[in-house]
Amino acid sequence: MRDIMGMMKQAKEMQGKMAAMQEEIAALEAEGHSGGGLVTVKLSGKGALTSLKIDPSLFKEDDVEILEDLIIAAHNEAKAKVEAIMAEKTQALTAGLPIPPGFKLPF
Repeated sequence: MRDIMGMMKQAKEMQGKMAAMQEEIAALEAEGHSGGGLVTVKLSGKGALTSLKIDPSLFKEDDVEILEDLIIAAHNEAKAKVEAIMAEKTQALTAGLPIPPGFKLPF
């Protein structure tokens, strides 16, 4: 019974830490680049696109499709960075807790 009480205490502490971590992640910004820096995007910690910069040299009618692909690539890079930071912070937060493999956090 003591183990259950200890585990419940740890879960409650983790819940508080998790809420703080989610606020911290929401405040993060990650930047992604594509086309050798011709396209740059910034994402919030929640994955929202907050900034887009496109080098003026790309504004040619023939290059619209290329530009679209570069924007998608830059967005995906920035989102991957946010997800990596989230995974790292979650792993650090849950270190030492008996969480089954494959269990996803936050809940």
